[in-house]
Amino acid sequence: MFGGTEQTATAPRDVSREDPWGGRDRIGILVLGGDGGEGRTGVRTDTVILLSVDTRSGQAVMFSLPRNLQRARFPDGSPLHDLYPDGFGGYGDVGNWLLNAIYREVPLLHPGVLGESNNEGADAIKQAVRATLGTRVDYYVLVNLAGFKEIVDAMGGVTVNVNTPVAIGGDTDRGIPPDDYLQPGPDQHLDGFEALWFARGRWGSDDYQRMLRQRCMVQALVDRAKPVNLLQHYQELVAAGKDVVYTDIPRELMPAFVDLGLRMKEHKLRSVAFTPSAEFAPAAPDVEWMQTTVDRAIDRSMAPRRSGSGRKATGAPSEAPAEDSVEAPVEDPGASVRVANTCGYQPVG
Repeated sequence: MFGGTEQTATAPRDVSREDPWGGRDRIGILVLGGDGGEGRTGVRTDTVILLSVDTRSGQAVMFSLPRNLQRARFPDGSPLHDLYPDGFGGYGDVGNWLLNAIYREVPLLHPGVLGESNNEGADAIKQAVRATLGTRVDYYVLVNLAGFKEIVDAMGGVTVNVNTPVAIGGDTDRGIPPDDYLQPGPDQHLDGFEALWFARGRWGSDDYQRMLRQRCMVQALVDRAKPVNLLQHYQELVAAGKDVVYTDIPRELMPAFVDLGLRMKEHKLRSVAFTPSAEFAPAAPDVEWMQTTVDRAIDRSMAPRRSGSGRKATGAPSEAPAEDSVEAPVEDPGASVRVANTCGYQPVG
């Protein structure tokens, strides 16, 4: 996975094997999933998830953004902000101005705009997520969804709860019905092909339901990533990962990231999913509200270490305390939709 590390314009430069985080308390890793052919050409990133991690404790929050988010912002001082001061947008087909189009469109429209890089699309979407959410985005990892099933198979499959039938195949836009369905049931063990459709199936559902299933898939992968299991499947994972995973995480930092990943597994992976609500509309996002939500979620993820002293953000959605604070009940912090029980077995109907 780390053999083909890319040199982007937006990755931190003040890191080393001795100081892998450059003195930072948190890092942000942007996890992207997209279809494309060989390599990255023409990729639309239909999966956009930011993982924000405390570099000391390993406590993490996962922020899921909808692919159809419009008017994504760019940071002040960036050439892209000068080009799009009101957010990413222009004339013509609106599909070319959605969040999932930034990775593909910015290099085509403005080659070299962010400086020397061998993945300008990654640089552009990193900046867009950073400015829209108002938090760090240090690195990215892109998984080609066509090869995602190879990674899951290499890990020996994953286990999830399936609450409603999930379509296998089909094309909602063209009216082509599914070939089959994943049937509801608790603790369903999925192979790579089934896991891919659990994460991407949209027939009879919508982008936001798919976002929440993707959140569950990430948790299932984390649960499956036990050191013994990874060692048992090491050769298969290496063979799968080198062809379908792209990243700008420096190879020399791999030991530090492995250690951080193991510390992450000691805590619940909290989630915030931005889905339509009274406060959030993908076509006209309230960026200030989104950033307040993100700040509050990060503060709540750090609450145990701060003895519950995280700052309270005015106007953010009301949530119950973190599960390891003295006041539990369990609830995910700061979500624009409550997602704590999304991955449990709660069959519909």
